[in-house]
Amino acid sequence: MSTPAHEPLDAPLARERSHLAESRTALRAMREDVEALDIKDVAANWVNAQVLARQMDERIKALADLSDTPLFFGRLDYLHAPGAEQAEGAEGERFYIGRRHVHDAGGDPMVIDWRAPVSQPFYRASKKDPMDIGLRRRFGYTGGDLTAYEDEHLSDPVEPSGATTSKLLQQEIERPRVGPMRDIVATIQPEQDEIVRSGLGGTVCVQGGPGTGKTAVGLHRVAYLLYAHRERLARTGTLVIGPNKSFLHYIEQVLPALGELTVQQATVDDLVAHVEVRGTDDAAAAIVKGDARMAEVLRRALYSHVTLPTEPVVVVRGSRRWRVAAYELEEIVRELLDRDIRYGAAREALPQRIAHAVLVQMERAGEAPDDRVQDAVARNSAVKAAVKEVWPAVDPAKLVLRLLTDAAFLAEHAEGSLDEEEQKTILWVKPVRSVKSAKWSAADAVLIDEATDLTQRTHSLGHVVLDEAQDLSPMQYRAVGRRCTTGSATVLGDLAQGTTPWATRGWDEALAHLGKREGVVEELTAGFRVPTDVITYASRLLPHIAPGLTPVASVRENPGFFEVRTSTGTAEVVAACAELLRNEGSTGLIAADARIPALAEALTAAGIGYLAPGEETTRETRLTLVPASLAKGLEYDYVVLDEPQAVVDGEPDERTGLRRLYVTLTRAVSGLIVTHAAPLPPQLDQ
Repeated sequence: MSTPAHEPLDAPLARERSHLAESRTALRAMREDVEALDIKDVAANWVNAQVLARQMDERIKALADLSDTPLFFGRLDYLHAPGAEQAEGAEGERFYIGRRHVHDAGGDPMVIDWRAPVSQPFYRASKKDPMDIGLRRRFGYTGGDLTAYEDEHLSDPVEPSGATTSKLLQQEIERPRVGPMRDIVATIQPEQDEIVRSGLGGTVCVQGGPGTGKTAVGLHRVAYLLYAHRERLARTGTLVIGPNKSFLHYIEQVLPALGELTVQQATVDDLVAHVEVRGTDDAAAAIVKGDARMAEVLRRALYSHVTLPTEPVVVVRGSRRWRVAAYELEEIVRELLDRDIRYGAAREALPQRIAHAVLVQMERAGEAPDDRVQDAVARNSAVKAAVKEVWPAVDPAKLVLRLLTDAAFLAEHAEGSLDEEEQKTILWVKPVRSVKSAKWSAADAVLIDEATDLTQRTHSLGHVVLDEAQDLSPMQYRAVGRRCTTGSATVLGDLAQGTTPWATRGWDEALAHLGKREGVVEELTAGFRVPTDVITYASRLLPHIAPGLTPVASVRENPGFFEVRTSTGTAEVVAACAELLRNEGSTGLIAADARIPALAEALTAAGIGYLAPGEETTRETRLTLVPASLAKGLEYDYVVLDEPQAVVDGEPDERTGLRRLYVTLTRAVSGLIVTHAAPLPPQLDQ
């Protein structure tokens, strides 16, 4: 592996810069071609014109040339022509690998999309398996300018002495972070690439510790699937689910940077927003409401509204009266119950079934009724009255409200599922007059979503990415699973970072609740973000929070900056922030939620500006004040962690507190300062 080439300008670097300039010119021409398209004579009507216009706008945005984003980051020189299935390329052909495909005026590729099959060796080729690659070249950029290159001669039998890892790769991984999360398309590792390129048909669950890149892997998998199955996913849709709005704001630029603009983002709360959430549950109530047993309680409560008919239905048409006996109606109702279809779908089918029974009698009497007659009978007032009596419409929110406020109703349908103490735990103490006046909690909204799906099937998407999944309850998993019943999912999480009382105990159990028992669990253990000294310190907590879990092994050459300091108050915390702000990159001050107001006041008094989580850092304001409860999934170049014991004490139990501490300890990319006046948790004192 060669040493990166720098100034003075050498001939190979000049040629690569020339290719970059020509590629940018070609990309600009591609964009101008789309902008010049006239769709006036193409669209058949106004609706088609609007659809085409939107598609053209999306295409123009996807072809944007971002000045600070390298158009290509690597090059592959094949020894022979790629296989027939990779028709591009002849013997000795060279491919530049980038974020999107770029071609010249003649249609010849100048940059190959990183997702194309011919690009795969850039991520997977090695000395042991060169994959027919003679040379792999990585490029280094400074402010958008190509300034360096580094070669790996994979066909050489001997590795040059002393060169073990790519310097440019290390520099890219350790590059300071300012602003939202960026893509890792230039640094995807072989084990990550295997997950990224796994097929659309299967569900993949990724267990990954801090800094292993699991979130980036999930997002890049979406980008790959959209490339490989664009038409199918364009019809069925894709969705990224994150733990909170701050997290979604942090990751929202990754897919657009890869040219993908159509992926929706949401939290679980967004998905189940059938009612306004204005209340909260204590931990005990939330655990019961989030338990999968509640699904059976809701099903029983809903279907208790169905009653077997005891009276016949008499339909009058003209001078004739047609009578459907009670026993026939009972057979129809039992058949619908046995079919186990949605409550609402069965209710819609019932009048048609009754009408069909009437039509059979008409035919026996010599009449020749058609579908219009059947529809008319189904709308007959006597039939509608019978359906209302036997299979009444049920409002999902009202059903949940009754379960939570009517002790007898809950006891009847929770028998054998919830014990008396659990029933008392979820019952509301104060009576509620209506759905609108109720102070619904987040867990209540999930119950309403379950009841809604029992009534009418939830629309399924083609693929769903679920990040920070370890914090979901079984009922929340079911809510997500309903959004991909006919599709697949990518589940991302770390069992050691579960900070809810109902946190996931194991991924097999989580996949079962999601409805994806066949899902494959993959584990990422190589840490690319968190420095060695920091992850080693944080891993002291693993035996106490997730025994048996493989610790993350940092692969970074830079051990990072790490220091534990005693303090007497907020002045030392502010001083530590000021010290870290002298470095390039972002800084996060993370503290227990209860300490945030005091620290905010101290920062303001010291004249140090700061942002809230989710607000984008700028060159002028690079400090973010982060409550511990919102730190998950975020990362900063440097972190000051205030009072670890206060972070632990801010949670309802010690294990959850230690897991929250593990999260906050692992947010730093380059350096961490821990400040404390109170003693450190004993689990860290080893």
